[in-house]
Amino acid sequence: MPRQVDHAGRRRLIAEAVCRLADERGLEGVTLRDVAARAQVSMGAVQRCFHTKEEMLVFALGHISEQIMERVQARLVRSPAQSAGTALGHAATEISLLREEHRAEARVWLAFVAQAAVSEVLARTLQANYATLQEAFTRLISEASEGTDCAVPLDPQREARTLLALADGLTTHVLIGHLTAQEAHDVLDAHLAGLWAG
Repeated sequence: MPRQVDHAGRRRLIAEAVCRLADERGLEGVTLRDVAARAQVSMGAVQRCFHTKEEMLVFALGHISEQIMERVQARLVRSPAQSAGTALGHAATEISLLREEHRAEARVWLAFVAQAAVSEVLARTLQANYATLQEAFTRLISEASEGTDCAVPLDPQREARTLLALADGLTTHVLIGHLTAQEAHDVLDAHLAGLWAG
């Protein structure tokens, strides 16, 4: 009887190999041959899962996005009684990838962002990811601003866009050593506190 192949599991294994190689070499250093070697599968197995390198990269980008979103969800579930403002802070912190244990993930994320500047299909994937995050931030900001007595009402969608751009920028500033992780946290905390101070 032929052995059953777990195609979904194999695709995830290959995506993890892509991410490890991208962390070490950037996306330009990711070849099908090296991915197969790193995932400990044959070239044929990689090609059966993904018809092109671009298809493989899109899947790997989706894989890393899912991991980040799962962490955000897990952090929110751990504290179900928290306020929307606190939940927003936790979500923004997770997305910023500031912790040391997420440094490799941050390098891979930025490698994909850089490649998306010249790859329309990766750009579309990132746009969809950012739209989902922006929607979540907008909802949390709307909930958190209910009952606050701001002189000028917040525009939740504009503030969500600003926060998402800030989170992404902080990832870059920490990776290149312009800011320490703690300095980046301080910037993020100050921005969030300022949302409700008006």
